[in-house]
Amino acid sequence: MKRSVREVLLKKRDSINPVEKREKEKEIRRRLYRQSDFKKAKRVLFYVSFKSEVDTMLCLKHAFDINKRVVLPRVNGRKDKLDLYEIQALSDLESGFIGILEPDIRKGRETKLKDIDLVIIPGAGFDDRGSRLGYGHGYYDKLLSGADRHIRTIALAFEEQVVPDIPTEAHDIGIDRIVTEKRIINCTGKRGNGV
Repeated sequence: MKRSVREVLLKKRDSINPVEKREKEKEIRRRLYRQSDFKKAKRVLFYVSFKSEVDTMLCLKHAFDINKRVVLPRVNGRKDKLDLYEIQALSDLESGFIGILEPDIRKGRETKLKDIDLVIIPGAGFDDRGSRLGYGHGYYDKLLSGADRHIRTIALAFEEQVVPDIPTEAHDIGIDRIVTEKRIINCTGKRGNGV
């Protein structure tokens, strides 16, 4: 079930016209930067966008410009989990897991999740309750499974990725908020704060 839903949502996301995609991303960034969780956060865990995901490179640059501490994940294949590294500049990145830019461990400083204020999280699809459909590896579910409630989670998504119902399993971790080009969704599910 998850696989077929993921395929449909990724095809929808992949089919967004490049010019339209840039305009949508601009609005998503604008909405993210106005979020109180983003404004208050001192240390933010971002992701580096891949393929047709909402582009996060300008978000990373903006975070550096306003003196936020930027943390990025690096896939630890041996332990099947994400390790977190604070970076000082985009030049601290190197090609990693499936070609995604990740922190160079020689340049980044390893960080613990408990020290993060906000997690900007990727995904293939989402629903209003905060259910998230990832890419099938479970990395973010594992990462967030023991997270303190003070750590807020925001997904960046195109409207095409938000559907009425995402299939979930017991181990799936929900998110607090979804930022799209048209709206902010305050989620009400497993992790959602219902604000």
